[in-house]
Amino acid sequence: MSWLFVLIPGMLAGLVQGLTGFGPAIVLMVFLPSILPMAKAAGVAGMIPVISVVMMAIHYRHYIKFKRIVWPFVLYAFVASLSIHLGGLLDVHISRAMLGGLLIVLSLYFLLSHTSGQKKFPLYVAIIFVLISGFFSGLFGIGGPLMALYFLSLSSTTEEYMATVQMFFVLDMTYTSSFRVINGIIGVNEIPIILIGVIGAALGTFIASRILNHMNLALVSKGIYTFIGISGIYYLTSSLLVLL
Repeated sequence: MSWLFVLIPGMLAGLVQGLTGFGPAIVLMVFLPSILPMAKAAGVAGMIPVISVVMMAIHYRHYIKFKRIVWPFVLYAFVASLSIHLGGLLDVHISRAMLGGLLIVLSLYFLLSHTSGQKKFPLYVAIIFVLISGFFSGLFGIGGPLMALYFLSLSSTTEEYMATVQMFFVLDMTYTSSFRVINGIIGVNEIPIILIGVIGAALGTFIASRILNHMNLALVSKGIYTFIGISGIYYLTSSLLVLL
């Protein structure tokens, strides 16, 4: 029955990925650290959704805006590489609490502001988003929320948003997963867990694809902001309970 502990979270992760365009690692990192060391859990969480993300990128391929992806990915990958090496030197719970607080603030801001999600971010804000995303991607495999907000602000349709953010995550997951394998963080022992999770994620993404067709960008946006807030509450409270 232990395989269900990976399959079901994988399915939930795929469902969240399919409906919001990001967040599978957030769901998986609720469960995986209980069966794997943090660094390995982050690596596995980054590999399980790969098939689902590729499926969505292929489905929306005609709407991908490649020019929007290039510079954010280069900077993101550089920071993620550094933070993967730094992972063992930082207090995990303090880092998670910081991430949680940031996500809560962003969620409240976008849910309470009727226009914030419709305008482009200034370049310096976009750079900050990319730096923070790359940092937490390297630590926990969680780089999606701020990148989702960034690409959402540039998109005029659900298809355009989904296409561009999924293509970004295809590059992200390919690079960071390869980096972890090369550095010995992920090995053959983790393959069974990854494969079971991939099956669950693919099922969840298939279910989400049936629902997403009936959702417009405004509804997707509210779902994104709400999920970011819920994720932030989880990371902040779970970390504070350990620290206090």
